[in-house]
Amino acid sequence: MIALIIALFAAAFLLLFLLMPQRPAPGQARAFLKRNFAHRGLYTQDQSVPENSPAAFRAAVAGGYGIELDIQLSKDGQVVVFHDDTLDRVCGVHGRVDAFTWEELREMPLYGTDQRMPLFTEVLSLVDGRVPLIVEIKTGPRNAELCEKAWSILLQYTGAFCVESFDPRIVAWWKKYARQVLRGQLSSGWQDLHKKQSAVLSFLLSRCLLNVIARPHFIAFHKERRNVLVKLAYKLGALPVVYTAQPQDDTRKLEQENAAVIFEHYKPRIRY
Repeated sequence: MIALIIALFAAAFLLLFLLMPQRPAPGQARAFLKRNFAHRGLYTQDQSVPENSPAAFRAAVAGGYGIELDIQLSKDGQVVVFHDDTLDRVCGVHGRVDAFTWEELREMPLYGTDQRMPLFTEVLSLVDGRVPLIVEIKTGPRNAELCEKAWSILLQYTGAFCVESFDPRIVAWWKKYARQVLRGQLSSGWQDLHKKQSAVLSFLLSRCLLNVIARPHFIAFHKERRNVLVKLAYKLGALPVVYTAQPQDDTRKLEQENAAVIFEHYKPRIRY
């Protein structure tokens, strides 16, 4: 009986050790709390104002909304703002983003509009600190290079920003080299994550059991029902963030339950 109790205590301790986030320092998250963030900018559902485009970012700034955006590398090492690994859906060009140089990428229209893929520096200049930013760092074959270049760029930026990623190794990079930056772990349900990675890795990520690597300050989880371990991570101090709220959702309930909401296709309150 004693051995069983000891084993249960050891298992509970291990679970907490794996799951434990890092609480933000006082004031570290102030700019992001109780705020709505436009997913990939304030883009339109018909993509006449395309996602992650200068026009979408200008619209978000004009509306006073925080902005969520995605960054990755071009073939020649430029930090560009674009979501997908490939260009097929948005640009109608077959191939990965990192297979093309910046000079090639900048010639590709976004959804057939006059908008083009921006550099990260161009977006920061456009926003100019007027609204806070959630910067999603996409995973790829050159994670360290992307993190190093993004941090070098952000060191010159005076506005409020935080970083997040689905890849805990990327979040861990920011823990190691830029501890003062608010960092978040993106996650979702097992079935969604399993579309891109192994069953085991998807299970660990969906339960936030790789927090041990990165110790995130916040966990941005898909709006689907959260499992008990994600809820426990929030109880342990991780700020709850939700994506992607849409007009058909109970958006007020999502606001009540989360420190920040990433939304698209409607215009909520700036703050709540």
